[in-house]
Amino acid sequence: MKKSRKLKTAAKLTLSFTLVLTAVFCILRRLPECFNPNDSAVLAAAFTLTDGQYISGSDKKADKKNEPNEPSQEQTPTTAPKAETSSVKKRDKSDYYDSFAEHKGEAKYSIEERTISGGATEVGNGYIKNKTGLDLDFDKILSDKLTFSVKKKTNSPQVLIYHTHTTEAYIDEDVDYFYESFYSRTQDSNFSVVAVGDAITRTLESKGIKTLHDKTIHDSTYNGSYDRSVQTVQSDMKDNPEIKVVLDIHRDALGTDDNKVKPVFEYNGKKGAQIMILSGCDTDGERGFENWQNNLSFALKIQDTAEKMYPGMTRPISFGYFAYNEYVCDGSLLIEVGAEANSIEEAEYTGELLGNVLTEVLK
Repeated sequence: MKKSRKLKTAAKLTLSFTLVLTAVFCILRRLPECFNPNDSAVLAAAFTLTDGQYISGSDKKADKKNEPNEPSQEQTPTTAPKAETSSVKKRDKSDYYDSFAEHKGEAKYSIEERTISGGATEVGNGYIKNKTGLDLDFDKILSDKLTFSVKKKTNSPQVLIYHTHTTEAYIDEDVDYFYESFYSRTQDSNFSVVAVGDAITRTLESKGIKTLHDKTIHDSTYNGSYDRSVQTVQSDMKDNPEIKVVLDIHRDALGTDDNKVKPVFEYNGKKGAQIMILSGCDTDGERGFENWQNNLSFALKIQDTAEKMYPGMTRPISFGYFAYNEYVCDGSLLIEVGAEANSIEEAEYTGELLGNVLTEVLK
């Protein structure tokens, strides 16, 4: 009996010793691979944790080359961001939608790119959708001189940028899909039309045109947004009487619930969001907008110049019976930059180009 127990004990010790030797051998065998420069990311991943900083899509794609397993199709973007990594602004998405996050259990829908042009009356280098039925000589209106001018290199604001729908936002990345949790409204200015207003302002200021960008939120409740925004505009114009140009920057929403459309153009190898200018009409004086033809002339000049400088940048002007606060001065217009499915990078890029266009028109 004692002999049997001794044999069992010996067998256990032998087995334990063999397992230890095997483990040591495996560690020694695999250790050099941890220091292979091609696999350094694997070793680093074992000792580091994310600090929550957003990594651009192109950086993620590079990191995934070193991951042992490919992510599921639901987690893989079907279109990687096209902008150059060096020019991509890193935005904190913790309070916003993230295309690259795991959207487990969510329905996934498509985004379609289009360059929208034509289908309307041709005027100069662009088009106008005349919803009024009026027989107007748009070419003559385009050639009319502006009724206002701006000063350069002055401390008095000449241009006012504001947003009636301040929380209108864009998708976070250049992708061709979105999940059902995507909601294109936010008070985070990194993803909203406010970022576009900032881009326009930076460009105008760099050209010597003093610009005031009012970021007041007017659409905490949707109804009454224009009533509130016009009060902001009138207050700003009272405090800055030399303001000649007033631009209400929005974004559009195109497509359906399961197939959004984003209007794009390309310039210098980079995609931008197309713009659409809304210019109002008031032939019977109901809207207190007697000088609407002056605003229309300004709108046509912006579109014509944009198409000369950046072909494809504009969708046809929308001309109809509305005012949208444009009656405040002859240089007041509503401009929609892209749509909700455009990436914020595309919209900001267009803001920069639009600043160049405005500079050219106003000079």
